[in-house]
Amino acid sequence: MRGKQTIRGMFQSMAVIGVVVAGIYMLVPHDENADPIRTVDYRVELVTAQRAAPYQVAVPEGLGGQWRATSVSFDRADAHAWHVGFLDPDDQYVAVEQSTAKPADKYVREVTHRAARTDRTRQVAGETWQLWEGPKYDALVLAADGATTVVTGTASPARLAEMAAALSPRPGAPEETAKPSAAASPSTRQ
Repeated sequence: MRGKQTIRGMFQSMAVIGVVVAGIYMLVPHDENADPIRTVDYRVELVTAQRAAPYQVAVPEGLGGQWRATSVSFDRADAHAWHVGFLDPDDQYVAVEQSTAKPADKYVREVTHRAARTDRTRQVAGETWQLWEGPKYDALVLAADGATTVVTGTASPARLAEMAAALSPRPGAPEETAKPSAAASPSTRQ
């Protein structure tokens, strides 16, 4: 008789727990239509990267509101690695990766998840980018000014080129130096 009471008590306890869990579930709001993608603001990391990186940190400008930034990082200790990831208007992933890592080919294979260099190039905004193709990501790669810039992702080649064209300052373009104002006094110049 004692064994039957234990089993019956266990089922009663499970029923009470089930009712409590169902009640909690009903009280928690659910929005099935909500976008599960969280966007990020990359301005703080960008300022940090611009101050610390030995190259011109490239970020896209003028892409439009349908491009959503989803990830960002800068790791000075890891060869000044800059990363900013986006979802394009077709909800495909596009990332901008920059680093001083050597050898550059190894770095590109890492950030593209084993893409391989092709013999093809693509002209984007006056620069010649190397095409890489991979099982997961394709990429446009440009090595200039001691850094490697990679535009990679699951997006179409046209979207990758659109991102590469939007990068500012343009990787590989001559660095524009700010000229001090004639009105600036010598004590304010650095």
